[in-house]
Amino acid sequence: MQLTTHPTMIETALPKLALPRQALLVLAGSLALALSAKAQVPFYPVPMTMQTLVVLVIGATFGFRLGLATIGLYLLEGLAGLPVFASGAGPAYMMGPTGGYLAGFVAAVGLMGLGAARGLDRSLAGSFALMTIGHLVILGLGYLWLSTLIGPEKAWAAGVLPFVWATVFKTLLAAGLVPALWALVQKYRG
Repeated sequence: MQLTTHPTMIETALPKLALPRQALLVLAGSLALALSAKAQVPFYPVPMTMQTLVVLVIGATFGFRLGLATIGLYLLEGLAGLPVFASGAGPAYMMGPTGGYLAGFVAAVGLMGLGAARGLDRSLAGSFALMTIGHLVILGLGYLWLSTLIGPEKAWAAGVLPFVWATVFKTLLAAGLVPALWALVQKYRG
């Protein structure tokens, strides 16, 4: 059975995307990720960054290949010591408590790209399902890695529970944002 694939939002908005423009999009995406890691929004019980929202939106709008290139560049920047993460950088930081969440970014971007290729990002229901799965993957991999460092109970209490409400908020925001962006692209692309 052959699954139908759809062009991504970027492919629809910017058809025949040449390599220099693709590189510019990847660079812009990694900059958006770095900025989203630094911007903190007051939220209960801990401040929230918009980083996972940006990760998921990049995956859904850029698609599998450009999305993974973007997150790959972002992680390489952090590995090289550039201050792109919420706090810290370098190999030791990436192998520390946030390592699983960073791995979750890669997995989530890939899943968002695959879902977008199936057209799931175009409707509110499909987008909600994608964003929910993406956030669960990020939290799940983050929890699993953190569990190896501090134990499952502490990992749950420190690495999942404080972020539940912020994750629900960002899931709903992303789920509405992506179909709204699609509506704009389709309106202006004709």
